[in-house]
Amino acid sequence: MPQATSISLSQFTATVQAAVKAAVQKHPKFKIDPPQAVTLSYLIRGIPPVAESILANVTLNEMQAFANDVAAHIRAAHPEALAGVYGASGHGVIYSDGRHVIIGIPPVEPFVLEK
Repeated sequence: MPQATSISLSQFTATVQAAVKAAVQKHPKFKIDPPQAVTLSYLIRGIPPVAESILANVTLNEMQAFANDVAAHIRAAHPEALAGVYGASGHGVIYSDGRHVIIGIPPVEPFVLEK
């Protein structure tokens, strides 16, 4: 198992917030406030669910493009922790359970979030 990389929780949260803000500017249909929380699970590291009002007005391709932009921004800020996951593509992930949609990044190399 690879050695865990250490990342500051406040730095990672700031990176995710900046990534979402930049993606929202590029994709105006996604009127999403920068998240105050990040979901960590074994399937995805993501931002809280996308509102129904947004889902009703975007396509799957638009969601994927938004997720890709968020992931690319995070990867650029934390390449040491995320490089093994993305390869050269930098793809984001969309998780959907019915109308409950989370946009984020795939599981990453082990890393430790520090205060």
